[in-house]
Amino acid sequence: MKVACKIKTKINKIPPGKVFSYQDLGISNQEYGAAAKAISRLVKQKDVKKISTGAFYKPQKTIFGELRPSESEQLRPYLFNGRKRVAYVTGPALFNRLSLTTQVPKDINLSSKVKRPVSKVGNIEVRWVKSYVDVTNKNYFLLEILDALKDFKKIPDLNKKSAIKRIKALIIELKSLDIKRLVKYAQDYPPRTRALLGALLELINQKEDLSKLKKSINSLTTFKIGITQEILPNSKDWFIK
Repeated sequence: MKVACKIKTKINKIPPGKVFSYQDLGISNQEYGAAAKAISRLVKQKDVKKISTGAFYKPQKTIFGELRPSESEQLRPYLFNGRKRVAYVTGPALFNRLSLTTQVPKDINLSSKVKRPVSKVGNIEVRWVKSYVDVTNKNYFLLEILDALKDFKKIPDLNKKSAIKRIKALIIELKSLDIKRLVKYAQDYPPRTRALLGALLELINQKEDLSKLKKSINSLTTFKIGITQEILPNSKDWFIK
């Protein structure tokens, strides 16, 4: 089958409004040139629209006109490499989704071990932040929690008491194996992250051994996060103020 026919057949199977990239089409390096020309023709015919470099979608037509893909769908090619997750949304957009802030950011921060060449997706300004560990389908939601702890002091419009309660609730929902992985990943994060995590896990009464986590923190250090003992009763034990 010619590359152009192969491309058209695969694109026909993609639902309108779903963003796709060359990786989603299973294009080999040898076929890339022919594939680019085939997609370029489809763009000129308006069967396919380009949303950013290497990212396309089939327009969804309604009685009100064409609909653009949702924001999360527009970001999908940068969050995944095929079906493999390689990045996740972090920063203010994440904190808003986790109900830690009511502020809705106009920009999006993506965290990944490998920085990818994108600065704008549609009307969304995208900034890349290097992740502390490799991102996978199985760990990104744990890294989201650790990012919230790491940036706790920087979260805009933050109600600290409500935020601690919310993060505790997220941790309580985790399975035992995920708790172990959370503690393991925390070792690669700044000490203030480990301190907050340790204090929360201790309060939740997890059976997880926290001695390694505590030993990784310099007892002469004080983390000035603005959390009182009323909010976090054991904050002093984890050098948090």
